[in-house]
Amino acid sequence: MARQRYLISVFLILLFSGCAGLFKDIEVSSLMQKKRHHEIIAILQPEIDRKEAVSSFQLFLLSAAYYEIRDYKKMFSTADMLEKQIAGGDAAYFGADLSAFPGILRGGAYLDQGEYDKAVKAASAAYALLNRVGSRSNLFYRSQLINIAGILGVANAFLNRDEEADRWLEVLHSVDISGTTLGPEKFTALARIHMTKKQFPQALSAIQDPEAKVSGFITVFYDQTFQELPKFFILAKCLYETGKIYDAKENYDQLLKHPQIKQAGGIYWPSLLDRGRIARIDGQDKIAEALLQEAVDVIEKQRSSIMSEAGRIGYVGDKQEIYQELVALLVSGGRPAEAFEYVERSKSRALVDSLASNKEFGVSKDKEQVVSMLKELETIESEGKAIDVSSLAPEKANQRNIRSVQIKERIKTVAPELTSLVTVSIPPPTEIQSYIQSDETLIEYYYHGEDLYVFVLTKNILKAVKLDSKDILKDIEQLRKLLQDPKSTHYPEPSQRLYQRLIKPVEHLIDTRRLIIVPHGILHYLPFNALNSGSSYLIDKYSVSYLPSASVMKFLKHRKTQKKDIALIFGNPDLGDPRYDLKHAEEEVVEISKEFLQAKVLLRKDATETDFKKSANQFNYIHFATHGMFESDSPLNSGLFLSKDAENDGLLSVNELYSLSLNADLVTLSACETALGKINPGDDVVGLTRGFLYAGANSIVASLWKVDDMATSYLMTGFYSNLKKTNKRDALRDAQLTIKKQYEHPYFWAAFQLTGMPD
Repeated sequence: MARQRYLISVFLILLFSGCAGLFKDIEVSSLMQKKRHHEIIAILQPEIDRKEAVSSFQLFLLSAAYYEIRDYKKMFSTADMLEKQIAGGDAAYFGADLSAFPGILRGGAYLDQGEYDKAVKAASAAYALLNRVGSRSNLFYRSQLINIAGILGVANAFLNRDEEADRWLEVLHSVDISGTTLGPEKFTALARIHMTKKQFPQALSAIQDPEAKVSGFITVFYDQTFQELPKFFILAKCLYETGKIYDAKENYDQLLKHPQIKQAGGIYWPSLLDRGRIARIDGQDKIAEALLQEAVDVIEKQRSSIMSEAGRIGYVGDKQEIYQELVALLVSGGRPAEAFEYVERSKSRALVDSLASNKEFGVSKDKEQVVSMLKELETIESEGKAIDVSSLAPEKANQRNIRSVQIKERIKTVAPELTSLVTVSIPPPTEIQSYIQSDETLIEYYYHGEDLYVFVLTKNILKAVKLDSKDILKDIEQLRKLLQDPKSTHYPEPSQRLYQRLIKPVEHLIDTRRLIIVPHGILHYLPFNALNSGSSYLIDKYSVSYLPSASVMKFLKHRKTQKKDIALIFGNPDLGDPRYDLKHAEEEVVEISKEFLQAKVLLRKDATETDFKKSANQFNYIHFATHGMFESDSPLNSGLFLSKDAENDGLLSVNELYSLSLNADLVTLSACETALGKINPGDDVVGLTRGFLYAGANSIVASLWKVDDMATSYLMTGFYSNLKKTNKRDALRDAQLTIKKQYEHPYFWAAFQLTGMPD
């Protein structure tokens, strides 16, 4: 047996090094074991940039290095290159097939980004390839199987598919690792699945299994770093979650001192988070703050390399604890402005990042110069991810920083509308306050777990108040259910409870009649106008508009739209089924069209998606009197129903809005539940409102529930009539108050809300 293990060990060294003659493979493989990923990138990426030949094995190692430091943009790019090269015939490395690796890499990235269905799809495709081309006795086969099973087990556990997750646990248990170095991989994968299922004792048992450690003669060749980092993290995490706080502290301290910890992107930020929590338990608030701030910086740097909207949305979802801990720490320390800044950094970040990535949108002059500067800035920031900055000579690192600052300062002058959006930075609270009008108060909510805070901002004050969050989800769900039934009579009770919890504690800080409300999570589904003090509704006293994030205000303030009194109006599209006809919609749009100097009215079969895409950017006002569809599981596929034709299917989806550029001061969605979207932890609501903001609309009027056809027609006619004499926020309020006089129940008047710029 000893002889057999020795031979296998020698085989492994040859396999992972490519034999003694291939010095680059030896060097890069050794660096991978030591988790020195930046050095791998520094060796291989320049060769790709020079268009030199790089083997599939080397591409795999490069892509894996980018994955380990969580540079997703580069990882996906090199994984695509690897897949093409494999398809071209370079698929084997010393008899081992590499075909499954692109799917494994993508599956891991999708898992990180919270796109669990995509992770399952990518890993399942890799599994199918593996079984088609791989030999089950081959070491590479078993290693890839462990990786695939780990991804599928964790993804299915997140999707609450427990039976499927357990099946992959069984697959992992069945993998024969005798005489190999695969112990750490196998038991780490087992532990990760158990951790996802909150089975921490089982995870702890897995990571402490004797076979989870490589030992014996092979350790002469096998660098322990490969197993140390994941093992230390899982051990520390399980100890922390099972209440062994100070044992966890010892392990986290050991882990965070490891020289390669910063190159293990998936381990570094959660280690900082838990160690920060332990510091708070010990009363070491300054240490906790420093650790948590570093964790935030790490995940925001990682997020900036994600290209897809869905990926950006999902990535921060499981990382909200970092922000929550910091906000709680800063509020309790009497530092509301700093707490507010981290609230803003936690909320609607994918929207702000997406606005930032839309480089050409809104640039009013010197477009070519701006695009050139943005490309240079992107290169500098991208290189910063690929290079271990601490390894750069001080003068070179300083040169990079100076050039980055110079570009950003130049952009301030040439294209101020992009200033706050060229990086993930958030404008400071004082800057946000400068955008608040003297007759406005901004009220921003933040909650996570049992913590619920409200921040009140005017031009001159910034206050934070901790609120009671107990059963708030239950109260909101109850109120929404009652408000959507025009026959209900019990809605005043939850309405008054929510007023007492959300408005009353800060009412003494509000001395303006106009409010900007920035909700959070489930509060996006709450019609604040329908909250009742006991004697009156909120709408009776205040004129309310909404924002997904206070930081978005800066971008919207700098938008330039041509103030033309022209409208594009879609009414009652022909959806091929009489049940979906809106009998009052045609009357509504005809009446609305009379309020504009020029209006293009499209009814029934003429109200096509194609016409919208071709002509929408020519109009300052866009109105839809149609049905909407909300896809909770796939929010980017939510949309508005228009008539289909030979060019388009008739569903104007959120995803499609991201490819459009509008010049609209106002988009009105006179349709069913068009203000709803999927609530994503850390990014709030993803839906049509968000899509139109990104596409270029300054403000959107949309509804929170399926509204009465006739009441909506009256409300919309009044709204547009009011726009001739006042701003959008007050025009909507006045129209709602008029309907309220005719129909007391909030079902008829409280569904619509204005998001974006109110003027």
